[in-house]
Amino acid sequence: MSHIFQHRRARHYALVLLLGLFPVSQLIAQELGDHQYTSEAIQAGLRIYSRECALCHGPQGDLVSGINLRRGQFRTAQSDEDLRSVITEGRAQGQMPAFNLREAELSGVIAYIRAGFDPDGVAVRIGNAERGEALFNGRGECSQCHRVNGVGPRTAPDLSSIGVKRTPASLQLNLLDPAAAILPINRPVRIVTRNEETITGRRLNEDTYTVQVIDSQERLRSLIKEELVTYEISELPSKSPTNLNADEVADVVAYLLTLDGQGAAQ
Repeated sequence: MSHIFQHRRARHYALVLLLGLFPVSQLIAQELGDHQYTSEAIQAGLRIYSRECALCHGPQGDLVSGINLRRGQFRTAQSDEDLRSVITEGRAQGQMPAFNLREAELSGVIAYIRAGFDPDGVAVRIGNAERGEALFNGRGECSQCHRVNGVGPRTAPDLSSIGVKRTPASLQLNLLDPAAAILPINRPVRIVTRNEETITGRRLNEDTYTVQVIDSQERLRSLIKEELVTYEISELPSKSPTNLNADEVADVVAYLLTLDGQGAAQ
């Protein structure tokens, strides 16, 4: 586990650059081309937030009832576009005033919010959930493996409540680099039993004496280790990195964040 954690940290902090190294126009272009906001934008956002927003929302973003900016809890906003609209147009009959921020300042505030108020964190761009759902069920081919709210196969983890279990950064990493993001318990397995049956599938649970898997035919299997000839756990994920572009990845992440288990079949 430690080498995976170190790998993730290395990927995240490889993006950290000194503030002011690039002109504002270049930073904006970089943000629009990346899947996530730059570290410079996050750090700049801390200063803008402290100056313009903290008086009402508080240092931790939780002073307004029903809103917790640090945890990503909003009344109506969901996507980055929604947040831009709220900040620039205002809401609640002036209780949330409109702010006339430059593009870099606006991007910085959103980046800081998306990073969970962590100046050294990773702020993932969140797109449109409706478009993301269409991609999930269509060209993204996610629904061919994953089950959501009682619909779909069980060959991959059920995503019905993934939005309350994973962070935006984790969801994005799973799309872009499945090998780094997959949980050990969900890794693909290949098993050969003493009666020469070959079983492939996904590991669900394991203890000293048994292992539980969901096999390639979506059957739950509980196997005694003493009765196995081989038990191989793949270090590679069962899926390749997505071929969706940056905007589409942001949309799929937005859709996944809406999955809170409330729509799951009983």
